[in-house]
Amino acid sequence: MKLALLLLVFAFAASAQTAPVRVLVVTGGHDYEPTFYKLFDGQEDIRVTVRPHPGPFQGDLRKRFDVLVLYDMVQENEIGERGQKNLRDFLESGRGLVVLHHSVADYNSWTWWCSEVVGAKFLLKPKGDRPQSTYKHDVELVAEPVGRHPILSGVGKLSIVDETYKGMWISPDNTVLLRTDHPTSDGPLAWISPYRKSRVVVIQLGHDHAAHLHPGYQRLVRNALLWSAGRLN
Repeated sequence: MKLALLLLVFAFAASAQTAPVRVLVVTGGHDYEPTFYKLFDGQEDIRVTVRPHPGPFQGDLRKRFDVLVLYDMVQENEIGERGQKNLRDFLESGRGLVVLHHSVADYNSWTWWCSEVVGAKFLLKPKGDRPQSTYKHDVELVAEPVGRHPILSGVGKLSIVDETYKGMWISPDNTVLLRTDHPTSDGPLAWISPYRKSRVVVIQLGHDHAAHLHPGYQRLVRNALLWSAGRLN
């Protein structure tokens, strides 16, 4: 009886590891090119559901999704207290999060979100002695890997045309994965946040087709999804 139970547990664990990663992609609040969806094409081990605002966080996400991908740009009042609770419950349950490009400007006044979860804040307006953050389109830059990490597997150095951000607050506790020395950027382009209850990856790159169709960027996003789901170690 004990052996049968043990085998059942092992079978369940193996099934959980081979089932597709259930990904909720949240959009809204910012325009984007349809090439964005090329990031998820042809990946049988990833099952993607797309839900734009309003409403993706109005129900409990924990039993339905393994990873949340944000490609939106909204503020905390737009999802309300219920949405904030469901989002926090999802992360505190250990589910993964991947924050892409303009979503680093999400929930600008939610201190827990910016300082603990994302490890960064794009200032939409000046605050104290800090000026508003800036952005620049169509920048030719080189993203250099920092150290070794499964998320960087097969990515290498990226020569890419993308939008850069500068003047953000970036947590010194982040684990930086990619960095650039381009003067229109703060430097870090991808990092793992200091949040410990969930695997959180932030990728500042990803403005338009130049990134969406770049094989290195596609690999970076795929690796981030699998790592945040606990499938890549």
